[in-house]
Amino acid sequence: MKMFFFSVFLFISASTVYLFQDAQPFLRKAPSVKLNAPGENGGLFESDELINITLQGNINELLNDRSDNMSLHPVVLSYTQADKSTLSLRVNMKTRGHFRRLSENCSYPPLSIQFIQNDTLASSIFREQEKTKLVMPCNGDEYVIREWLVYKLYNLVTPKSFRARLVKIQLDDLKNKKESSPFYGILIEEENQMARRNRLSALEVKIMPEQTEPETFLNMAVFQYLIGNTDWSVQYLQNIKLIALDSQGLKYTVPYDFDHAGMVSAPYAKPAPELNMLSVNERVYRGYCIKDFKKFDSVITHYKSMKQAIYDLYRNCPFINEKYKKRVFNYLDDFYKTLDNKKLCQKEFTYPCNKNGTGNVVIKGLKDQ
Repeated sequence: MKMFFFSVFLFISASTVYLFQDAQPFLRKAPSVKLNAPGENGGLFESDELINITLQGNINELLNDRSDNMSLHPVVLSYTQADKSTLSLRVNMKTRGHFRRLSENCSYPPLSIQFIQNDTLASSIFREQEKTKLVMPCNGDEYVIREWLVYKLYNLVTPKSFRARLVKIQLDDLKNKKESSPFYGILIEEENQMARRNRLSALEVKIMPEQTEPETFLNMAVFQYLIGNTDWSVQYLQNIKLIALDSQGLKYTVPYDFDHAGMVSAPYAKPAPELNMLSVNERVYRGYCIKDFKKFDSVITHYKSMKQAIYDLYRNCPFINEKYKKRVFNYLDDFYKTLDNKKLCQKEFTYPCNKNGTGNVVIKGLKDQ
């Protein structure tokens, strides 16, 4: 495998690496993006149009409540509707997460929004939500946009995925009259809603990856390889949710939280030491050992069929500049060169069978470090 540091070439034993750290996309002023056709009266995740929201309340108290015993804080969430009018909802919010919740890691903690059921909510785009996650910027909201695009990418792979909506957030702290600058965030579909959409239920059980539904797992594991993400494990449910018909049914794996992926290349992202990786930009396949390479045939065919759609997702996005797009295309080119080279592809996807490698190393993840 080759690692490219753009002008310097190093040869190492895994896949090609492209560094994104200096790729700073230009953030334009709240453009109206329509990656999918929005419904005029659709729900929250039925459109890709940017939503402008304002959070009003004791916001600093909310954002500084980063202990393990965080409280709910009353907030008024307002957003601009299609007819340019403003609708306001009373909600309760609290901080959440592990790594990103810590002030030494991120400037803003991720948040959870709990909606209050009433007639106003029933007439809003949030009517199907009981609660939802709000991803806030950690070290610059350009990385929020990159992570949102990764969610959209996995939506192309399978409907068994979390939907995401890009928002522009304005904070209005009642105790601080100084107006803050707006920034980007992501609203993430709640897991029970995602499960119901797939006519399944969310559950939390101890399980080995070999016990999950094979095709979904392989699509997920190859996706993690595509985006350069190693911060996941089924055994510890690290950035993985399980959905199934019932507790006895086949378990489907659904990934989330992609800020440590090479495709995002956040400045704070580092691979787990036990993986012996130089950078999160390095690709390492971390599925379980499958010696019969023919079992990957349908997955490889699936990703090849999506190639144009994946490139178009980034090509048509107005929130990232040409410099970042070029580097994403280079990263994707490397992935598809691997798929087109059967010998190399087999070497990469059977890496967990290498007892001297790290493809089968299980990590608990950042929340337990």
